[in-house]
Amino acid sequence: MLFRMTKVTCDLSISLDGFAAGHNQTEERPFGDDGGDGWGSTLHAWYDDPAEQRLQLDRLAQTGAFIMGRNMFGPVRGEWDRPWNGWWGEEPPYHAPVFVLTHHPRDPQPMQGGTTFHFVTDGIEAALDRARDAAGDRNISIHGGATTVNQYLAAGLVDELRLRIVPVTLGAGTRLFDGVPGLTLEQVESRPAATFTHLTYRVVRP
Repeated sequence: MLFRMTKVTCDLSISLDGFAAGHNQTEERPFGDDGGDGWGSTLHAWYDDPAEQRLQLDRLAQTGAFIMGRNMFGPVRGEWDRPWNGWWGEEPPYHAPVFVLTHHPRDPQPMQGGTTFHFVTDGIEAALDRARDAAGDRNISIHGGATTVNQYLAAGLVDELRLRIVPVTLGAGTRLFDGVPGLTLEQVESRPAATFTHLTYRVVRP
């Protein structure tokens, strides 16, 4: 029987100048000012690529738990004073536990298809501990946004960084690697596509 070590990964689309999202996110414009119109995100136009869709579905299937920031979960700020269950409708694509970082307690939110959103108020390491318990021998994905990924990178808790580099510059927004000390990365995959380049790096430990 082969032993498979769980990896902590992250998967982001970023502009050439390193931004994972634009400013001014709203419920109608979930990706902010990233050059798209409403749900027509420039950074996420890759979703129209069937090969990339298949790759993402395969990676989701290998993932036993997800972690995301409050900002990725939705535009609601402060106390949970109105219903909000994410951007993804009644059946989110995760089909696994999702741990949402927040400063405001909230009961778990089960959804169709096996996704349950759990709201974690005691920091990134507590969320990762809970994700490890939930994931079993499958991977854990630090699923965004960039501010959350940066916290885990700065803490040395990410094993593999998966990026889609989109040929556009935003000039402002939320940038990957902001506040992250210098990293040594080993490139393990490079794959071009029509509208982006897919790069995978292993984070080399000191």
